[in-house]
Amino acid sequence: MWCSFRRWLAAEGRGFLPLMKPFAISAVPIEVAALARALADDRAGACVTFEGWVRNRNEGQPVASLEYEAYALLAESEGEKILAEARERFALTGAVAVHRTGHLRIGELAVWVGVTAEHRGAAFDACRYIIDEAKARLPIWKKEHYAGGTTAWINCATRGEHAGSSPP
Repeated sequence: MWCSFRRWLAAEGRGFLPLMKPFAISAVPIEVAALARALADDRAGACVTFEGWVRNRNEGQPVASLEYEAYALLAESEGEKILAEARERFALTGAVAVHRTGHLRIGELAVWVGVTAEHRGAAFDACRYIIDEAKARLPIWKKEHYAGGTTAWINCATRGEHAGSSPP
């Protein structure tokens, strides 16, 4: 998959980007079409993607916007482990994921996961596994800005060593 991603970048006239990784933390908007094209593989019979958007309510409170912070180096390292686990566990032909940081408005894309596999069952299962593990294991925090002007930090981790912690 990584080699086909580099070939795609070269074919698009963008050259090789040595910092591009299968899992990335990004301060800029996610380019879904580019990521989806990068997953193209003649062995794949299925492609499943997940998009996580900023919504306008959480736990009964109206949300105006979100801010995401991450310990990027650790998040990318752990994210790549999650993708490797999924590739092995579900026999994937490709897996890519990106999580945003920074200030995001309602409707903006916060996280994108894409996988390809020979069959749809494995692709669906792997996509769910990746987003669930990312939410549980990555050191990513979100600050909710509520419509009334208050804010609150919410740790995205639902279990593991980062659950319940605050941003560094």
